[in-house]
Amino acid sequence: MPVALAVLTSDPNLMRCELHRLEGQVSLRTEEGRCNAMGIGAYAQEDVLLERFPRDADPRLELLAPRHETEALLVHGRRLPVGQSLEENTQPFRARRWLFAHAGSLEAFADLRPELLAALPDFLRRQIRGETDSEVVFAHFLKRLWETGQVDDPRVSARVAGQVLADTAQALAQASVRAGAARTSSLNLLATNGRVLVATRLGAAPLYSTRLEGTDTCEVCGLTPQTPDIQPGVKAHRRRHTVVVATHPQRTAGWVELADGATLGVDADLHPRLSRP
Repeated sequence: MPVALAVLTSDPNLMRCELHRLEGQVSLRTEEGRCNAMGIGAYAQEDVLLERFPRDADPRLELLAPRHETEALLVHGRRLPVGQSLEENTQPFRARRWLFAHAGSLEAFADLRPELLAALPDFLRRQIRGETDSEVVFAHFLKRLWETGQVDDPRVSARVAGQVLADTAQALAQASVRAGAARTSSLNLLATNGRVLVATRLGAAPLYSTRLEGTDTCEVCGLTPQTPDIQPGVKAHRRRHTVVVATHPQRTAGWVELADGATLGVDADLHPRLSRP
Protein backbone atom coordinates (compact mmCIF):
# COMPACT_ATOMS: atom_id res chain seq x y z
CA MET A 1 0.00 0.00 0.00
CA PRO A 2 1.56 3.36 -1.00
CA VAL A 3 1.97 6.12 1.56
CA ALA A 4 0.49 9.58 1.01
CA LEU A 5 0.52 12.77 3.06
CA ALA A 6 -1.10 16.13 2.33
CA VAL A 7 -0.73 19.31 4.37
CA LEU A 8 -2.55 22.65 3.96
CA THR A 9 -1.62 25.40 6.41
CA SER A 10 -2.67 28.97 7.10
CA ASP A 11 0.90 30.28 7.39
CA PRO A 12 3.27 29.28 4.55
CA ASN A 13 6.27 30.34 6.63
CA LEU A 14 5.57 27.64 9.20
CA MET A 15 5.37 24.50 7.04
CA ARG A 16 8.60 23.12 8.50
CA CYS A 17 7.25 23.72 12.01
CA GLU A 18 4.05 21.83 11.20
CA LEU A 19 5.95 18.89 9.76
CA HIS A 20 8.07 18.77 12.92
CA ARG A 21 4.85 18.53 14.95
CA LEU A 22 3.90 15.48 12.89
CA GLU A 23 7.12 13.62 13.68
CA GLY A 24 6.17 10.39 15.42
CA GLN A 25 2.57 10.73 14.25
CA VAL A 26 2.90 9.88 10.56
CA SER A 27 4.95 7.15 8.90
CA LEU A 28 6.57 7.52 5.49
CA ARG A 29 7.10 3.76 5.13
CA THR A 30 4.80 1.32 3.42
CA GLU A 31 4.00 -2.11 4.81
CA GLU A 32 6.84 -3.42 2.63
CA GLY A 33 9.33 -1.00 4.21
CA ARG A 34 11.15 1.90 2.60
CA CYS A 35 9.81 3.41 -0.60
CA ASN A 36 11.95 3.27 -3.72
CA ALA A 37 9.89 6.03 -5.37
CA MET A 38 9.13 9.05 -3.18
CA GLY A 39 8.23 12.54 -4.31
CA ILE A 40 7.05 15.83 -2.88
CA GLY A 41 5.07 18.65 -4.45
CA ALA A 42 4.93 22.19 -3.09
CA TYR A 43 4.29 25.79 -4.11
CA ALA A 44 6.52 28.84 -4.36
CA GLN A 45 4.18 31.73 -5.07
CA GLU A 46 3.04 31.05 -8.65
CA ASP A 47 5.41 28.13 -9.24
CA VAL A 48 4.61 24.47 -8.61
CA LEU A 49 7.69 22.47 -7.67
CA LEU A 50 8.34 18.74 -7.66
CA GLU A 51 11.22 16.96 -5.97
CA ARG A 52 12.18 13.30 -6.17
CA PHE A 53 14.03 11.56 -3.36
CA PRO A 54 16.87 9.09 -3.91
CA ARG A 55 15.99 5.42 -4.21
CA ASP A 56 15.24 3.81 -0.82
CA ALA A 57 15.37 7.19 0.93
CA ASP A 58 14.06 7.28 4.48
CA PRO A 59 13.65 11.01 5.16
CA ARG A 60 12.33 12.55 8.35
CA LEU A 61 9.11 14.51 7.97
CA GLU A 62 10.71 17.81 8.89
CA LEU A 63 13.28 17.39 6.13
CA LEU A 64 10.47 17.30 3.56
CA ALA A 65 9.84 21.01 4.08
CA PRO A 66 11.00 23.00 1.05
CA ARG A 67 13.47 25.83 1.51
CA HIS A 68 10.82 28.32 0.39
CA GLU A 69 7.48 29.10 2.03
CA THR A 70 4.48 27.05 0.92
CA GLU A 71 0.85 26.77 1.98
CA ALA A 72 0.47 23.21 0.70
CA LEU A 73 2.54 20.08 0.52
CA LEU A 74 1.78 16.70 -1.06
CA VAL A 75 4.00 13.67 -0.46
CA HIS A 76 3.73 10.19 -1.97
CA GLY A 77 5.88 7.10 -1.66
CA ARG A 78 5.66 3.51 -2.88
CA ARG A 79 7.62 0.48 -4.07
CA LEU A 80 7.64 0.65 -7.85
CA PRO A 81 7.96 -2.66 -9.72
CA VAL A 82 11.30 -3.45 -11.34
CA GLY A 83 11.51 -1.92 -14.79
CA GLN A 84 9.24 1.07 -14.21
CA SER A 85 10.89 4.47 -14.61
CA LEU A 86 11.24 6.36 -11.34
CA GLU A 87 11.26 9.67 -13.20
CA GLU A 88 8.02 9.06 -15.06
CA ASN A 89 6.08 7.13 -12.42
CA THR A 90 6.93 8.79 -9.11
CA GLN A 91 4.06 10.71 -7.57
CA PRO A 92 2.76 13.29 -6.91
CA PHE A 93 1.78 14.15 -10.47
CA ARG A 94 1.37 17.75 -11.57
CA ALA A 95 -0.78 19.55 -14.16
CA ARG A 96 -1.00 23.32 -14.14
CA ARG A 97 -1.40 24.21 -10.43
CA TRP A 98 -2.87 20.86 -9.47
CA LEU A 99 -0.90 18.25 -7.55
CA PHE A 100 -2.34 14.74 -7.25
CA ALA A 101 -1.56 11.50 -5.44
CA HIS A 102 -3.23 8.09 -5.43
CA ALA A 103 -2.72 5.44 -2.77
CA GLY A 104 -4.15 2.12 -3.88
CA SER A 105 -4.83 0.37 -7.15
CA LEU A 106 -7.40 0.45 -9.93
CA GLU A 107 -8.17 -3.24 -10.48
CA ALA A 108 -8.22 -4.62 -14.05
CA PHE A 109 -6.26 -1.57 -15.15
CA ALA A 110 -4.33 -3.42 -17.87
CA ASP A 111 -7.63 -4.30 -19.56
CA LEU A 112 -9.12 -0.86 -18.92
CA ARG A 113 -6.17 1.26 -20.00
CA PRO A 114 -7.03 1.52 -23.75
CA GLU A 115 -10.64 2.43 -22.95
CA LEU A 116 -9.65 5.00 -20.33
CA LEU A 117 -7.07 6.63 -22.59
CA ALA A 118 -9.55 6.80 -25.46
CA ALA A 119 -12.01 8.66 -23.22
CA LEU A 120 -9.53 11.49 -22.59
CA PRO A 121 -9.18 14.62 -24.70
CA ASP A 122 -5.94 14.77 -26.68
CA PHE A 123 -4.31 17.43 -24.50
CA LEU A 124 -4.66 15.23 -21.42
CA ARG A 125 -3.74 11.98 -23.14
CA ARG A 126 -0.48 13.54 -24.38
CA GLN A 127 0.52 14.45 -20.82
CA ILE A 128 0.61 10.82 -19.66
CA ARG A 129 4.26 9.68 -19.54
CA GLY A 130 4.33 6.66 -17.26
CA GLU A 131 2.72 3.25 -16.92
CA THR A 132 0.81 3.59 -13.65
CA ASP A 133 -2.93 3.51 -13.15
CA SER A 134 -2.56 6.57 -10.91
CA GLU A 135 -1.52 8.91 -13.72
CA VAL A 136 -4.54 7.87 -15.78
CA VAL A 137 -6.79 8.39 -12.74
CA PHE A 138 -5.35 11.91 -12.41
CA ALA A 139 -6.08 12.61 -16.07
CA HIS A 140 -9.71 11.61 -15.58
CA PHE A 141 -9.97 13.92 -12.56
CA LEU A 142 -8.61 16.77 -14.71
CA LYS A 143 -11.04 15.90 -17.51
CA ARG A 144 -14.01 16.15 -15.18
CA LEU A 145 -12.70 19.35 -13.60
CA TRP A 146 -12.05 20.82 -17.04
CA GLU A 147 -15.68 20.07 -17.96
CA THR A 148 -16.82 22.28 -15.05
CA GLY A 149 -14.82 25.18 -16.54
CA GLN A 150 -12.87 25.62 -13.29
CA VAL A 151 -9.67 23.64 -13.79
CA ASP A 152 -7.65 26.90 -13.88
CA ASP A 153 -9.93 28.92 -11.60
CA PRO A 154 -8.05 29.86 -8.39
CA ARG A 155 -11.43 30.43 -6.75
CA VAL A 156 -12.66 26.87 -7.31
CA SER A 157 -14.17 25.67 -4.05
CA ALA A 158 -13.22 22.54 -2.19
CA ARG A 159 -16.85 21.48 -2.50
CA VAL A 160 -16.68 21.48 -6.30
CA ALA A 161 -13.20 19.95 -6.52
CA GLY A 162 -14.06 17.34 -3.91
CA GLN A 163 -17.23 16.31 -5.73
CA VAL A 164 -15.27 15.95 -8.98
CA LEU A 165 -12.65 13.83 -7.19
CA ALA A 166 -15.32 11.59 -5.66
CA ASP A 167 -17.16 11.24 -8.98
CA THR A 168 -13.88 10.27 -10.66
CA ALA A 169 -13.20 7.55 -8.10
CA GLN A 170 -16.74 6.16 -8.34
CA ALA A 171 -16.76 6.12 -12.15
CA LEU A 172 -13.39 4.37 -12.40
CA ALA A 173 -14.32 1.80 -9.73
CA GLN A 174 -17.50 1.00 -11.66
CA ALA A 175 -15.50 0.65 -14.87
CA SER A 176 -13.22 -1.79 -13.06
CA VAL A 177 -16.21 -3.91 -12.05
CA ARG A 178 -17.56 -3.92 -15.61
CA ALA A 179 -14.15 -5.08 -16.82
CA GLY A 180 -14.47 -8.14 -14.60
CA ALA A 181 -12.08 -7.21 -11.79
CA ALA A 182 -11.85 -9.97 -9.22
CA ARG A 183 -11.13 -7.52 -6.39
CA THR A 184 -12.54 -4.15 -5.37
CA SER A 185 -10.44 -1.17 -6.41
CA SER A 186 -8.73 0.95 -3.76
CA LEU A 187 -8.89 4.60 -4.73
CA ASN A 188 -7.66 6.92 -2.01
CA LEU A 189 -7.16 10.15 -3.95
CA LEU A 190 -5.64 13.45 -2.78
CA ALA A 191 -5.42 16.71 -4.74
CA THR A 192 -4.53 20.34 -4.10
CA ASN A 193 -4.03 23.51 -6.11
CA GLY A 194 -2.25 25.22 -3.23
CA ARG A 195 -5.43 26.94 -2.07
CA VAL A 196 -7.81 24.04 -1.47
CA LEU A 197 -7.19 20.45 -0.44
CA VAL A 198 -9.52 17.57 -1.31
CA ALA A 199 -9.32 13.86 -0.56
CA THR A 200 -11.64 10.93 -1.11
CA ARG A 201 -11.57 7.35 0.09
CA LEU A 202 -12.99 4.50 -1.92
CA GLY A 203 -12.23 0.94 -0.85
CA ALA A 204 -11.00 -0.87 2.22
CA ALA A 205 -7.68 0.97 2.66
CA PRO A 206 -8.00 3.59 5.42
CA LEU A 207 -7.47 7.34 5.06
CA TYR A 208 -7.28 9.79 7.97
CA SER A 209 -7.34 13.52 8.65
CA THR A 210 -6.54 15.80 11.56
CA ARG A 211 -6.46 19.54 12.30
CA LEU A 212 -3.51 21.11 14.09
CA GLU A 213 -4.36 24.18 16.15
CA GLY A 214 -2.04 27.06 16.94
CA THR A 215 0.25 26.76 19.96
CA ASP A 216 2.83 28.89 21.78
CA THR A 217 5.40 26.08 21.64
CA CYS A 218 7.72 25.25 18.74
CA GLU A 219 10.93 23.25 19.05
CA VAL A 220 12.04 24.32 15.57
CA CYS A 221 11.86 28.03 16.44
CA GLY A 222 12.78 27.63 20.10
CA LEU A 223 9.46 28.97 21.40
CA THR A 224 8.01 28.07 24.80
CA PRO A 225 4.98 29.33 26.73
CA GLN A 226 7.39 31.67 28.53
CA THR A 227 8.64 33.33 25.33
CA PRO A 228 7.64 37.04 25.34
CA ASP A 229 4.89 38.02 22.91
CA ILE A 230 7.16 40.65 21.38
CA GLN A 231 9.53 37.99 20.02
CA PRO A 232 9.03 37.45 16.28
CA GLY A 233 6.93 34.45 15.40
CA VAL A 234 5.07 34.00 18.68
CA LYS A 235 1.76 35.40 17.47
CA ALA A 236 2.07 33.65 14.11
CA HIS A 237 2.50 30.27 15.82
CA ARG A 238 -0.56 30.90 17.97
CA ARG A 239 -2.71 31.89 14.98
CA ARG A 240 -1.70 29.05 12.65
CA HIS A 241 -4.09 26.28 11.63
CA THR A 242 -3.24 23.24 9.56
CA VAL A 243 -5.19 20.33 8.08
CA VAL A 244 -3.38 17.05 7.43
CA VAL A 245 -4.51 14.01 5.45
CA ALA A 246 -2.48 10.81 5.75
CA THR A 247 -2.66 7.14 4.87
CA HIS A 248 -0.28 5.94 7.60
CA PRO A 249 -0.68 7.67 10.98
CA GLN A 250 1.39 5.80 13.57
CA ARG A 251 -1.40 6.14 16.08
CA THR A 252 -4.99 7.08 15.32
CA ALA A 253 -5.78 9.07 18.49
CA GLY A 254 -6.63 12.60 17.37
CA TRP A 255 -7.22 11.49 13.78
CA VAL A 256 -10.57 11.07 12.01
CA GLU A 257 -10.89 8.09 9.67
CA LEU A 258 -12.78 8.83 6.48
CA ALA A 259 -15.57 6.35 5.85
CA ASP A 260 -15.50 4.31 2.66
CA GLY A 261 -16.96 6.62 0.01
CA ALA A 262 -16.45 9.81 2.04
CA THR A 263 -14.80 12.98 0.71
CA LEU A 264 -12.94 15.68 2.61
CA GLY A 265 -12.81 19.27 1.39
CA VAL A 266 -10.70 22.05 2.88
CA ASP A 267 -10.96 25.67 1.73
CA ALA A 268 -8.83 28.63 2.77
CA ASP A 269 -10.65 28.84 6.12
CA LEU A 270 -8.91 25.57 7.09
CA HIS A 271 -12.14 23.98 8.33
CA PRO A 272 -12.36 20.39 7.01
CA ARG A 273 -15.80 19.47 5.70
CA LEU A 274 -16.79 15.85 5.20
CA SER A 275 -19.36 14.66 2.73
CA ARG A 276 -20.43 11.12 3.39
CA PRO A 277 -21.74 8.52 0.94
